[in-house]
Amino acid sequence: MQIDMTAATATLRQPGQVMRLERLGSFHQSRLSFMRILLRRLKSENWRIERRMFDIDARGTGTAVYTAHGPQNSYSLVAFANDLDPAKRSDRVIATEWDATFTLFDGIPTEADITRLRANVPLQEAGRISESELSLSRANRSVRLWDHVVEALAAGRQPDPAMIDDVGYLMRTTAVYGSGKFGAADRAATSGRPEFQAPYQIEMLSVYLTRTFVADLVEDMARQKAPATAVPMEPALRRRFGIGNSTGLGMAPYLLNHPALLHSWIAARETALARVRALPKAAPQHAETFLQMVDRAVLHAQAWHSEHPAQIAKLADLRSDLDKLTAHLKAIDLGGAHPWDALWRWAEGALTLEGQEQLVSLMLEPYGDLVDDLAEQMACDEDRHWRIQGSMTCARLSAIVQDIYGWALDIDWDAPEAQARVWYVSEAKLEPRLGERRLEPVEPYEQPLCPGRDAARMMADLARFDGQTTAAFLLAHPEHRHIVRRAQIAARLPYAEIRGNTIGAGLLPIDMLRAKLSFFGACHFDPRSDRWVRITMYQNAPYPGELAAGDADDWTYPPLAAS
Repeated sequence: MQIDMTAATATLRQPGQVMRLERLGSFHQSRLSFMRILLRRLKSENWRIERRMFDIDARGTGTAVYTAHGPQNSYSLVAFANDLDPAKRSDRVIATEWDATFTLFDGIPTEADITRLRANVPLQEAGRISESELSLSRANRSVRLWDHVVEALAAGRQPDPAMIDDVGYLMRTTAVYGSGKFGAADRAATSGRPEFQAPYQIEMLSVYLTRTFVADLVEDMARQKAPATAVPMEPALRRRFGIGNSTGLGMAPYLLNHPALLHSWIAARETALARVRALPKAAPQHAETFLQMVDRAVLHAQAWHSEHPAQIAKLADLRSDLDKLTAHLKAIDLGGAHPWDALWRWAEGALTLEGQEQLVSLMLEPYGDLVDDLAEQMACDEDRHWRIQGSMTCARLSAIVQDIYGWALDIDWDAPEAQARVWYVSEAKLEPRLGERRLEPVEPYEQPLCPGRDAARMMADLARFDGQTTAAFLLAHPEHRHIVRRAQIAARLPYAEIRGNTIGAGLLPIDMLRAKLSFFGACHFDPRSDRWVRITMYQNAPYPGELAAGDADDWTYPPLAAS
């Protein structure tokens, strides 16, 4: 249905409201999440996915190749399955062996390619891949569920749905590397291809194909275990398996290191919300879709569990907020004037951050025709934002800092709790780490990942350069180049900067993790500490053979029971 957008567009939410760490840590997946963007494309362009090779023995060891054929290009997931000693199974980055390792190959690999990859991909960081490969990843089994599924299918039974729902995945990835790491093709080599215009489409395709491989592998191991009695999984049950993921601190600084890209993601989401809020009316079918999505979100929240205290509190807020939203919707008429703007204004006063950000996602659901085009604006040429404008006056720079970092100028940065943490890079794994400033000798290796403190430090020096240019200031104080650059980027791109202390004693790195993972499309965010989490990807999504006849977009919330 064509949407009437003749009314004035609603204003975007202010960066000072959106970019707070506690709000970013309450984001949910939406129509603009990267997994959903990918599946919409695969369906609309009639991509064909075939299993070209599956040479795996009864122990689960061997090689498989799955190829996705698009309108112009083909991409192949090359999988190496391993019979891993349980004593060696670990989700930590220091692991050296995994149950399965993968690469996404650009095209269709030859036997020589597979031989080369077999000698390198299982080694992960210790090996090397080439520009013919687009990603490198690995995964481990969820052993208890894996063994249960193999045993059940081998005996001719379906696995226990309660066990499936309790875990949600048969394997979880512990890393999916792309963009030039370990020799893989840099993003610049593929960013011109339509299928990779949106962010992280290579990684999302790799994980989607991995999910298909994992489901095939568990069924094949059951068949080889008992050929006479084994059965495949029922399709509806099979879809309940996603791919798990363990993500730690390595991902958290990404949002700080890519301010222009962060703006592109947030701006797309905020523009989508503003477009929906600006609608003068809600068509009956759109209102009905929204009401159903709210009911489904209630089921989703009920099935979401965690043992981490912070997440337990967030889940309590979310469930309470959804109850409030459900009751409010029974008392109002969505057929009135500007219903979405009125609903949003009510939510800002009635719901917690968890409920507000869940509502953002739910309000977008009926309006694919209105918001899905924003996916094309979520990529960013970061290089063009990197040059410092030296001609800017110091007065103008000072005004920008006051506007963007005003919250930081009020903090006593000499207080120990304000600078309790230190971001640094581990020598062993070249991964970001977070240390305690007073307890660990890591301060000499600190990374510039606290823009607020650095802006406050710069302001003290900037005050002495009234009437001069930024270039003159930086000639005298080159140590402030990085924060000048950040301030100038955020002046042009208002959602580029997090408005919060990223080295304070109260920092929860999982807030940054959740913000990024919500854009991936992750569900059932489950922190295991304040700095690493488990999530589920593609749970309930259609498999490749189901895309043509199914819905590529309507799978992230559980279906309602048939009445």
